[in-house]
Amino acid sequence: MSQTHQLSACPSCEEPLESGDRFCGACGYDLSAVPARPQDNPTIALNGSVPPPAAPPAGVDWPIAPERDGSGRPAPVHLPTDLHGTDSVGSPLPAEAPRPRLPSQAPPMPPEAPRTPPPPSYAPQPPPPTGTRQPSPAPQDPAGLPEAPAAGVRFDRPAEPDEYPLQAPDPRVTAEPTAPAPGETVCVACRAGRVDDDGYCENCGHAQPRERDHMEQEAGPVAAVSDRGLRHHRNEDAFAVGHTALPDGSPAAVAIVCDGVSSATRPDDASLAASRAASESLLAALPYGTHPQQAMHDAIVAASHAVNALAQEPATAREHAPHQNAPACTLVGAVVTSGLLVVGWVGDSRAYWVPVDRSSPPARLTEDDSWAAQMVAAGLMSEAEAYADERAHAITGWLGADAYELEPHTASFKPDRPGVVVVCTDGLWNYAEAAEEMAEVVPLDAAVRPLHSARVLVGHALDGGGHDNVTVAVVPFPAAVQGAGSA
Repeated sequence: MSQTHQLSACPSCEEPLESGDRFCGACGYDLSAVPARPQDNPTIALNGSVPPPAAPPAGVDWPIAPERDGSGRPAPVHLPTDLHGTDSVGSPLPAEAPRPRLPSQAPPMPPEAPRTPPPPSYAPQPPPPTGTRQPSPAPQDPAGLPEAPAAGVRFDRPAEPDEYPLQAPDPRVTAEPTAPAPGETVCVACRAGRVDDDGYCENCGHAQPRERDHMEQEAGPVAAVSDRGLRHHRNEDAFAVGHTALPDGSPAAVAIVCDGVSSATRPDDASLAASRAASESLLAALPYGTHPQQAMHDAIVAASHAVNALAQEPATAREHAPHQNAPACTLVGAVVTSGLLVVGWVGDSRAYWVPVDRSSPPARLTEDDSWAAQMVAAGLMSEAEAYADERAHAITGWLGADAYELEPHTASFKPDRPGVVVVCTDGLWNYAEAAEEMAEVVPLDAAVRPLHSARVLVGHALDGGGHDNVTVAVVPFPAAVQGAGSA
């Protein structure tokens, strides 16, 4: 029987041993290094007394069993490998740095080069610079699990990465609002941010009003106002106003109002192109002596050509969606001179005459190109019945490449008293359809305050519900002298 089977306690820490232990499970003491006792040393003396323990070999300083502390674990002790021995000829062995011996039955493995722990998968780290000390890997047992180091032995812990990628700061919280440069648009909500090209504030993200959502213009004796209304997402109306002088030096005022057809492609572009083309044609023809009625006819034709050209542009959706209608709009215009009033129209936009003396009757100067107007003209329905029908506002005439046939309507009047001409889209006259109703909402001082009157009329439509875009121009008659040129 070997010596290890005869020991019941560790000689170093006096921890109980089990049969077959080669190392102490508490302190790692190598039990095979305990010298065998003499075979002739009896365990019981002849006289019944216990003999003293055998003296240790000379020159060997065995460690003394340590005292226990309150935790129940013994204090660290020297291991047998810490003792200096001699070789076979009695010469002392060369001193070497003590190496910890782990309580494992597997023989010690040769040291291997330290390996750098792999960086986290979510944040690749650059390789360490040359000369950087890397931590040693934690010892592993045969099963591959990390093992606690022996008492008194310190292993380097894996170093934490020097830097972790941090999330970028939220610019909406930490960044200061970008101050707009001189000449740039300032946000109408926060009054601090710059408005980007897409129409939103770079500071608070508020959508800015578009230029055409509400427009006002005053040109000499004529003024116009256009508003998006309360139900539409954009303003598809447009207007153009100006004044010039005839060859004899008498003044002439011009007002053009267009309403984009919502069922067509790019109705806002169509109304804008038509209003500009008609206004430019009138202001160019009148100073050369062209009769105002002929000039109005030519202006409507020019507006039609401008709208037709939109259908040929690459930007139109007609090329990508052939089932959609070409850009289209309606038009109504007025030319007012010192003694003549000329109106022209295509579609269902209207012009009204409202005298300054409200004792005189007002009048509607245009006839709609609509289904309801055709029913009334043919005597098939009364005006009340026709306009109560859901097909009432279906137009039968418009400006556009897919119009059946262009038929510009023009009419001339010679009023015998002062008044104002109200040129408007159906966004207004839907709330004041009859001439008498329109005269009731036109301010009494409209002839001297046309811009104020246009604002009042737009407000009347918005108060009534604002279901459509609203555009109105107010032109006083007779035209006041404002000097030559156009605006």
